[in-house]
Amino acid sequence: MILRTDLAIENDGCAPGMPGIDREEQLFGKVRVTRVTVSDDSAAAALGKPKGRYITAEGMALSRTVNDEKKYIEIISAELRSILPDTDGTVLVAGLGNRDITPDALGPRCAERVLATRHITGELKNCAGLAALKSVAVLAPGVLGQTGIEAAELIAALVDRLHPSAVIAVDALASRSLERLGTTVQIGNTGISPGSGIGGRHITLNAESLGVPVIAVGVPTVVDAATLACDILGTNDAAAESRINSVIQGRDIFVTPKETDLLTERAARILAMSINCALQPGTDPDILSALIS
Repeated sequence: MILRTDLAIENDGCAPGMPGIDREEQLFGKVRVTRVTVSDDSAAAALGKPKGRYITAEGMALSRTVNDEKKYIEIISAELRSILPDTDGTVLVAGLGNRDITPDALGPRCAERVLATRHITGELKNCAGLAALKSVAVLAPGVLGQTGIEAAELIAALVDRLHPSAVIAVDALASRSLERLGTTVQIGNTGISPGSGIGGRHITLNAESLGVPVIAVGVPTVVDAATLACDILGTNDAAAESRINSVIQGRDIFVTPKETDLLTERAARILAMSINCALQPGTDPDILSALIS
C-alpha cells in the first residue's frame, strides 16, 4: 500500500544520514524547521521526490487563536526568501484549489490576501511612498471541474504573457499524520502537481513545464484514511492492507479536522502575510497588512 503524503520529511527515504540527502534542523522556540536538500537521482528515487530543496516548519498552531502569529510569519517569510531566486522581475503567485471545498480552499483564500502590485508603477508608485515595492501578480485559477481548464494551462499562458521571474504556487497538502494537520508548512523549489496528494492526476507545475522557477508552499489539511489506518496500526504489511481494504472497499476517503474552516482561514492569512513579507522585505509588515485589509 502506498502511504500518501505531500511532505518530504514524512518519507522514509528522508531519514538522517541517507546518501544524497542533506538534512539540517533548527529550532525557533517551539517551531522546528527542517531543511532537506536532495542532490542526486538515486536519493530522489528513494525519497519519491524530485531533486531540490524542501523546507518544513512544524509546531505551528495554525488552527487555533495564537499569540505567535507574527513569529510564524517571520519564520516562514525568511525561509521562503531563502529559496526564492534573486531577481527583480515580476513574481506570479497562484492560489491553487477549489474555494468551495473548505480543505481545498487554502490556495484561493491565500491569493485573496497577497498584495498585487504589478499595476502600481511610475509616478503613482512614488507618490504613494511605495517605490520599493516588488512587482507581484496574483491568480486563483480554480480547478478543472469548475473551468474545464487545467490550472497549469492557465498559469502557463500567463507565464508566456507576463514573463515572471518566478511562480509561487500555494496549495493544500496531504499528510500521513494527524498531528501535522494545521501545524506544518512546507516550502519547496521543485514545483507541485495539484491534487497529487489525494490521488489527482494533473499537469505538474515546475521549472521544466513553465520555464521559470516554481516555489511550492502549502499546509496539510487532509490525511488519506488508508494511510492513517496504517500509521495507527503501526504496520504496512499485506495483512494490514487486506484488513484496511475490506473496510474502505477501494474508495478514496480522506480525513480532515472538524475545525478545518478555522485551519484553512488562519493558515491562508499567515501564508499570505509570509509571502507578502518575503516579496516586499523593504516594506514594514504593518503597512503590508494595512494595504490588504
